[in-house]
Amino acid sequence: MTGLPRHPRFVSLEGGEGAGKTTVLNALREALLQDGREVVSTREPGGTPLAEQIRELLLNVPVGGPGQERPAHEKPAAETELLLMFAARAQHVRETILPALERGAWVISDRFTDSSYAYQGGGRGLDIAFIAELERRVVGLQPGLTLLLDLGVAQGRERTRGRDLAFGNGPDRIERERDDFFENVRRAFLARARAEPERVRVVDASQPAREVAADAVAILRMFIARAAAETA
Repeated sequence: MTGLPRHPRFVSLEGGEGAGKTTVLNALREALLQDGREVVSTREPGGTPLAEQIRELLLNVPVGGPGQERPAHEKPAAETELLLMFAARAQHVRETILPALERGAWVISDRFTDSSYAYQGGGRGLDIAFIAELERRVVGLQPGLTLLLDLGVAQGRERTRGRDLAFGNGPDRIERERDDFFENVRRAFLARARAEPERVRVVDASQPAREVAADAVAILRMFIARAAAETA
């Protein structure tokens, strides 16, 4: 437990590669819009013009034609990657998330701080206490609800390969990591869910996309109903 305040209108989506976060985000957004709520959909790293530029640095899609691909810059150290993630997140929170919450909107973010615990903590092996200190000092809040779309690494890899072929995109720098990296990421995500079960709800993302989205919307509906009952 971090002791950070959780905002009841802030929802984050987490999970490994190929888990289907975009599909679920769209379903959650549509459900909230149908209720007449204002919704801000966003993503990490990114969510503001400056944070999107940091995203380009972090993901570093290789440049050059087939057979001549090369990185746009040197590989960042694990600590550099973490600090850039939090730099983007600090801007995201202050320029996009907090203003939306303050005016009464709902915010749905494709990834938030749990991803740093999973990717830079679990995947890169960085100190979890350091990540927690950055979260406390730089971010200052947590989502009221986090949906963890859990999917086996092999199945996720297969989905991303199919997506890249369909859209003609190559994998970004992080997507090019080895399977053992993503196994560690998955374990770290599930550890977060076990540690904070009241906030982090696990959704079986191995199901067909429509069923995953339906499960996610049902969890959101229950979350809203429970919050309403507690404030009644």
